[in-house]
Amino acid sequence: MLEKKYVYSLTDDKIIERIVDDENINLNHMVLVKGTGLPEHYSNSNVYMIIVRGKMTIQLNEQEPHHYIKGDIINISYNTKMNVHNQDDEVLEFFVVKSPNPKNYKEKE
Repeated sequence: MLEKKYVYSLTDDKIIERIVDDENINLNHMVLVKGTGLPEHYSNSNVYMIIVRGKMTIQLNEQEPHHYIKGDIINISYNTKMNVHNQDDEVLEFFVVKSPNPKNYKEKE
């Protein structure tokens, strides 16, 4: 078998799970219910957020919060302060792709 299979949870409950963590990328799957979010943090690599369900409210650094919906892909640069929340009734589901994998990331000099 040449391919490698990965599985992620199909749920409407809050979950944060790491799917892939290899030398190439870090891929996480997240489901947030209304009123939940991620702890404030700084991006530790080049980040892509792929929204597959719901509406994301995200504030980056000190800018006003922005809203993104199913089908949107957001790119966030390294070392950006992030606040991610679900403020809507619909469940928010998204994937986070970090490339390069943070353990291999070297800040440009």
